[in-house]
Amino acid sequence: MASQKLIDALNKDLADELGATIQYLWHHFMCEGLESPAISDLFSKTAMDEMKHIEKLGERIVYLGGQPGTKPSEAATGGNLTKMVQDDLAAENRAIAQYRAHVKLAGEENDPVTRLMLENILADEEGHADSWETVLGIRKG
Repeated sequence: MASQKLIDALNKDLADELGATIQYLWHHFMCEGLESPAISDLFSKTAMDEMKHIEKLGERIVYLGGQPGTKPSEAATGGNLTKMVQDDLAAENRAIAQYRAHVKLAGEENDPVTRLMLENILADEEGHADSWETVLGIRKG
């Protein structure tokens, strides 16, 4: 049985993924402008990735003896296409930091399966952040 601390952490991740899915789908629906077709598809694809995370997290919470939550974290809505992408990048960066902390927690709890699942989700989130940085023309260096 996992600790309540780990189950709570996974439920926080689940709530954030639910909120992210809502945010990405809303952005997909509201996307307008010259560059919108390609970005709209990216919003939709990313929402589907987040739904896969929801499924993995929910199943793992149940396996560990917990109950998955149903309330999403707040979704950012509004603004033009650039603002939407900036909001998505900010959310991905928050998710990356949170997943890194939860990977560490799973390691401390001696739960390598949960740790590996979280590392895989973290890799997806870093890929999403990279996509939004590319859209915004952000160069690291």
